[in-house]
Amino acid sequence: MLVRGALPRRVVRQDVLVELESHRNELVAYCYRMVGSCHEAEDLVQETMLRAWKARDRYDATRASVRTWLYRIATNVCLTALAGRARRPLPSGMSAVSDDPGAPLTPAIDVPWLQPFPDARYDVGHRADLRLALVAAMQALPARQRAVLVLREVLEFSASEVAAQLDTTVAAVNSALQRARAVLVDVEAVTEPDDPEVRAVIDRYARAFETADVPALVELLARDAVLEMPPVPLWYRGTDDYGRFLRRVFDLRGTDWRVRGLTANGQPALAAYAPAAEGRYRLHTVQVFTVVSGQVARNVVFADPAVLDGFDLPREIFSDSAR
Repeated sequence: MLVRGALPRRVVRQDVLVELESHRNELVAYCYRMVGSCHEAEDLVQETMLRAWKARDRYDATRASVRTWLYRIATNVCLTALAGRARRPLPSGMSAVSDDPGAPLTPAIDVPWLQPFPDARYDVGHRADLRLALVAAMQALPARQRAVLVLREVLEFSASEVAAQLDTTVAAVNSALQRARAVLVDVEAVTEPDDPEVRAVIDRYARAFETADVPALVELLARDAVLEMPPVPLWYRGTDDYGRFLRRVFDLRGTDWRVRGLTANGQPALAAYAPAAEGRYRLHTVQVFTVVSGQVARNVVFADPAVLDGFDLPREIFSDSAR
């Protein structure tokens, strides 16, 4: 049986193994952009590594670098996986805005929701092209257009290299890239999570959240701030409904919370721990923020236990270790 993240146990040339493994993290990021799930991306990268290992004797270094060769394999693996499959959405890309903050919080377990990218698990350098809004918009593109966009714009392969990877022409690559750019032109920009202004906003949000101070939280929101929470297919826009929903959460879960700062998709994020018993707090959600002009413009709240597992966070903390 294969173990995720490991190549088969057999006699291997160490230099070949090291060369393949050195590309694993960036391949996970690539496959994540393609399929919208880190769990699935890891499996697809494992399949890529296995195919590369089996084909190692046929690799021709005079025709392509190992990196280019691996991306060709990974692209084929992703396109096969995506064939005939529905895209991974966020609630705001699936249904009309909700107007009832008291609506039942019923998960839509039949929807393959877009998942966050846990930055701490993968060393992939700059993550601006992993931000949630952009990855969500990419999911609306046909799979081959998605591949062209990521390979050309993010990974900076040449048009001729991408044409070879996709067995198509340079003209077809350029046309697909133009169409993909047109779809993504309105995707919101985000500020880096280590920007001092962003850190200050998130620190204030964290302090207000820990004490369930809804007015203080609302003060930090942009007027049209969006709150969404997959796998629940509801989403809200505007400070009034955002604040009313938070009051509902605190009424249900209590008013003494703990949070831990982290990043996801190259964006500021918080792990929120709800009160469980005296001195104990249980992991409740991971919240990923978009901060624009010193205000929270969007908060995507993830509560799926399988998604939370991907962040390697403790499931429970105690009051003296909560911060």
